[in-house]
Formats: sequence, C-alpha cells, structure tokens
Amino acid sequence: MGRFEGVGATRGPTRRYFLETLARMGGSAMLLAGMDALGFGIGSAMAAPPKLSGTPKRNKVIVLGAGNAGLASAYELTQAGYDVTVIEARGFPGGRAQTARKGFSLTELGGTTQTCDFDDGLYINHGPWRIPYHHHSTLHYTRKFGVPLELFNNDNDASFLYFGKGKGPLAGKVVRKGEVAADMLGHSSEILAKLARQGTLDGRLDAEDKERFIDFLVEFGGLSRKELSYSGTPGRGFLVEPGAGVNPGPGKPSTPYALDALLDSGLAQMLRGVSEWDQQRTMFQPLDGMEQIPKAIARALPGGTIRTSTEVRHIRQGPNSVTVDVVRDGQPETITGDWCICTIPLSVLKGIDNGLSPAFQAAMAKCAYAPVGKIGLQMKRRFWEEDHGIYGGHVFCDDPDINNIALPSTGWQGRKGVLLGYYNFGPNAAKISARSPADRAVLAVDYGQKIFPAYRESYESSFSVAWHRVKYNLGGWGMWSDEARATAYPVLCEPDGRIYLAGEHMSYIGGWQAGAFESAWQQVARLHARAMKG
Repeated sequence: MGRFEGVGATRGPTRRYFLETLARMGGSAMLLAGMDALGFGIGSAMAAPPKLSGTPKRNKVIVLGAGNAGLASAYELTQAGYDVTVIEARGFPGGRAQTARKGFSLTELGGTTQTCDFDDGLYINHGPWRIPYHHHSTLHYTRKFGVPLELFNNDNDASFLYFGKGKGPLAGKVVRKGEVAADMLGHSSEILAKLARQGTLDGRLDAEDKERFIDFLVEFGGLSRKELSYSGTPGRGFLVEPGAGVNPGPGKPSTPYALDALLDSGLAQMLRGVSEWDQQRTMFQPLDGMEQIPKAIARALPGGTIRTSTEVRHIRQGPNSVTVDVVRDGQPETITGDWCICTIPLSVLKGIDNGLSPAFQAAMAKCAYAPVGKIGLQMKRRFWEEDHGIYGGHVFCDDPDINNIALPSTGWQGRKGVLLGYYNFGPNAAKISARSPADRAVLAVDYGQKIFPAYRESYESSFSVAWHRVKYNLGGWGMWSDEARATAYPVLCEPDGRIYLAGEHMSYIGGWQAGAFESAWQQVARLHARAMKG
C-alpha cells in the first residue's frame, strides 16, 4: 500500500504527480506521450547535422576510429570540403555497431578466437541492437542512406517472466507478462477505486472528478462497475481460447493471480512504469543487422578515406598540426593533419601514448567502462513462436548472470532463428566472461531450459562477446558518476589544443548510437568554426 501514500494531500496535482501516475498506470509509453504533451520532450537533442559553410584554409583532419562517431565526423567534414583520413584498428568500419553472421570472427583478450557459424541469413547484433523513435540523429542516417528499418518488439505481453528467487506459489513458475500486468493493474485499480468510493480521496478530487476517476479505473483495471472488484479480464488471456462452434465456443477464462502471490514472487517489480526513457514498447532495427548503418555511411565516403587494420601508437600536436604514428601490417607510418577528432573509447585511449594535457588525462581517468556480455544462440526451430505464440520481446528473469532472453523481431515464422541467450552487466558480466565460449553457451542453454522445454534440444550453435575483453573497446560504454559529470566531463567536451574528442562517452546518451552521432556533430561544428578563423 506504500505506493499510494500521500493520496489524501490537499494540494492540487502537480505535473510531476501527473507523470508519475501515467507511468504507474501505463508504463513508459504513456509516460513518454505525457511528457511530450507537456512540452518535456526527451528525444535526442539534435535532428540533423550542422551546416558547415565556407572553405577553411587548414582543412586536413585525422579521425581516429571508424565507429559511428568517426564515420559521422568524416562524412560531414568531407561534405564540407575537408581532406579527411580515418584510422581504424579493426579490419572493418563500425566500431561496436557489429553484426555476427557466418564467418565473422572475434578474439577477446586472453581468449580464443570465435568464428560465427550461424546458418546463412541468420545473425545476432551483439553490439547495439535497437533504435528508439526519438533518436533523431540515428534515424537521420538511416533515412539519408536508405537503410531499411523494421520494428523491434521491445515489450511483449505474450512473453514470459521467470523469477526463481521469489516466494509463494509463483516462485520458479513461468508466467506470461500480460497476466502479471493485467492482475497488478486490476488489483491496484480495485484498491484505488474503493478508496475513492469510501471518500479517502475527497481531499484531492471533487465529487465530479471522483466519479470520473472511478469510471476510468473501472475501464482501465477491468473492474465490475457495481462492486468495483477485479476478477480477471480477457486481456490476460484464456485457459481455453475462444473458437468455433460450441467447443471451444466462448472458451474458458483464466483465473487471476492473488495480489499477495504477485508481490511475494517479485514479478510485480518488472512492471515499474518509469523504466529507462529510451525503452519504448516498439522500437526500430535495420533489416539484416545493425552493421548496415555504419556500412552505409562508410560507402558514402570518398575511396581510400578509411585505413583499416591500422593501430594508433602515438599522438602528438604542435601549434599548427597534429601527428599520429600508426602501424599497419608491421609497417610504421606517420600521418599529419591540421586537426584531429579522436573517437577512440577512453578506456583504450588511456593506454595509448596520446600526448594529451595533464588536465585531459585526469578527466579521462574519471570515466569508467561497463563490463557487458551478450550471447546469440541459433535454434533449429522457432519454438517460442510455434509452441508459445511469442513473437519478439524479452523473457525477464531474476538471475543477473542471464538478466534477460530476447526473442528475435525478424524472420518471424521462419524455420530457424537466433535469440539472445543472455545480456549481463557489471560483476556478473565479468564473471561469465571468464568462461570459455563453449561454457558460456552451456550456462545460457541450461537456464533457458528452465523456461522453454524445447530449448536444449533446439540449440545448434552460439556466438558470444564480452565487450570489456575486446581489445579495441575494453567495455560496453562509458559511465560517469555525478561528480565526474560535473567536473571531468566538461573538460573533455572542449578541445585539447587541436584534438577534439567524440563518441557515445561524450554525450548524455551513453551506450546509444545517437550519443556517438550527436557528439560527432557537435565537435565537427566546433572544429569548423575554429578552422574558418584561420
């Protein structure tokens, strides 16, 4: 009952109270709509790259890193007439925006090389894998370069929840998310409606508003209008689904779970309305893998712009130039430019002889990087669709080694499919990454078998990544403490001499492609304004 404390306060509803109520009732989608309606839009700030007019005299730019930030920097600068060289340590552009498919190889630090053996046409986005509708910068490039998109089902009521550590009759039981959602909303609406009917809310609502509020709760929670009680709703599903004739005819309604069973199990915590602001129920993904976005930008660059398989060894700058010492195929080379945009993750840049100022070095040290792990599992049969009617979405659990199992939002009703077997973070990601790729797969398959009876028998092959063990990343994304955001982050947003930093770590949209793109746009605009001054 603690969540309803304060309902009897005499002050009128604030915008914050309104938004919190929307979030509790309808989740993040309703919250986002409410925020937009109140003028609190929370999409990414930039919808288009800066317009770079004029021709600077010093126009030679070295871009370090061919991830999304580096590619966007290079594209916008070349469009403005700059002479750009992009240095990339990997053998391909894209940075973390990778897609593992047949033949893709990855070697982790201290580990063996994995080569993906999925069937042709199957893949896993083991880096970024979804795009919010309000990440305008990412959608700018998919639109500009004709990268086709499809819907990513990010929240599916038909999917399962599985909490093995809870208590009561639902502990260790596979439960449909929609059943939990319907019952929690129904029970909560019943409590609120009865409180309103008893006059508990009279200090906040006048007589007319109280009746309208009760009417809303009746419809929203599936309550009986007379008793204001919840006894289930068709929206939670049926024990026997309606059909033809008299058998099954109208079907057989399902029975709701008791409120105390839901609370004891811990399943109710998965219904927190105020989830991360960038997690809508329906999102986007590129057809045929996330790598299609960086590939499209790379194709738009002049030939020879990107030098792949080239490692940065030293960075130096003088009053009028930047020099970068690199090695490719064992051969050293020095590249000189007027300016440098460095998009190398700070976790990696710290280990390079970078020549940056002591203030920059100290600021970079304040940014930590997240240990993150993912595994893709190829299944010979799409049992989640065929046996359970689940098309996309996530299976959330309370084991942090697994965290969630994500079902593909592509290839629906095909013969085979690749699902995400775990997505772990922090200490759990570090722990699991110490296993061999084969042992990681065993862990994932063993856990999935608890939820889906056909999991183990359908498993064919896997591909996993521990981003903190990848040489050119050393972490999933940058993380800033509040103190570091206030003191260190602003230092790095400014140039260090003729060197500018860009990347998702240089944004408040950390871990998302939009953070990389918009950071690049901001630094490109600053560099150009300075270059135009001579």
